[in-house]
Amino acid sequence: MKSAYDIIIKPVITEASNEDMQNRKYTFKVATDANKVEIKNAVEKIFGVKVEKVTTISVKGKEKRMGYNVGKTAAWKKAIVKLAPESKTIEFFDSLM
Repeated sequence: MKSAYDIIIKPVITEASNEDMQNRKYTFKVATDANKVEIKNAVEKIFGVKVEKVTTISVKGKEKRMGYNVGKTAAWKKAIVKLAPESKTIEFFDSLM
């Protein structure tokens, strides 16, 4: 069984994700084989919060060129986690707002 730290890889910090933080939604890069239940349990264990909903998005790799050479970026999975109204916020993200 995977640990919570194997499922949650890193936070995604963009303009759109910063705007979602006011609505108690936080974005993470997660393991590609993780499901919503595993993601929910991992976030609750790591940050000590109550999760209301998890939305996942599989991001396809893009084709990139360096002159003649053509390569592809890695595909990855993104999870948007909505916290319950009675839950506290995630302190790591509070310093970014």
